Amino acid sequence: MVRANGAVSLRELARVVQTSEVTVRRDVRALEAEGLLDRRHGGAVLPGGFTRESGFPQKSHLATAEKTAIADLAANFVEEGEAIVVGAGTTTQELARRLARVPGLTVVTNSLLVAQALAHANRVEVVMTGGTLRGSNYALVGSGAEQSLQGLRVSRAFLSGSGLTAERGLSTSNMLSASVDRALVQAAAEVVVLADHTKLGTDTMFQTVPTDLITRLITDEPPAHDDRAATELQALADQGVQIAVAGAAGSPGGDAVPARQQQRRDVPLPAPRRGQVPGVGPGLRSAAVLNDQPPGAERARVADLRRR
Repeated sequence: MVRANGAVSLRELARVVQTSEVTVRRDVRALEAEGLLDRRHGGAVLPGGFTRESGFPQKSHLATAEKTAIADLAANFVEEGEAIVVGAGTTTQELARRLARVPGLTVVTNSLLVAQALAHANRVEVVMTGGTLRGSNYALVGSGAEQSLQGLRVSRAFLSGSGLTAERGLSTSNMLSASVDRALVQAAAEVVVLADHTKLGTDTMFQTVPTDLITRLITDEPPAHDDRAATELQALADQGVQIAVAGAAGSPGGDAVPARQQQRRDVPLPAPRRGQVPGVGPGLRSAAVLNDQPPGAERARVADLRRR
């Protein structure tokens, strides 16, 4: 399955071979020891280390339920009449599908997939960068893309990537993609990173957004056994990143529910930064009060998440 798809999730492996994820995880470790694949949080990929990047077909099969839940929640942070930038990626593509319902929205993007998702949204204006098409992720990159972003100013940037750590922030395996993402960041007053738990604790070759420039992380709740992802969430919160956790409240198979039924857990910033707005959408239940928590409350929230 890894050879055919380039990447595969543990959940999908367990479903196909009709066994538990614990058993699959043990077998994946054995295959990694033989050099046949590389483990990733929640899945496995072909060997390749820091420089390997899976193409769109492979990425689209990883953590699909988690990406859907993250996109549902992220859409609640976008307001009517805003101007935003949306980077390339399978998670941002899911977000774009939900943005078609936001009236008066202007979306600047270098992603053909994002633009396609919004192509028939009558109330959304789509502005594409120039640049050279990178076929593996259907994104426009290069000097043309970067130059078209000069002088641009929008309220928020929504970005994804290949990995996220508290030490280096968001990173990707491709130099051209990283350069365009940095240009998108410079155009935005706030930076929102969309990253499922499989990317937490993963470090790749090119840094795109350092941790101190990330305003908010929207992610899903790590599995109980994933200590590294939970530890990374704690470290990110300690560095001032506001964290919103989206969980699919549907069946164990991970079917996501509509955004208004999502549950959200926010880990607040120790102090206001760059004019952040909590942005709780209608119908969302916040598990943390952003402005009047007693000292140390945010640490207790994340500690509770780690125990779960």
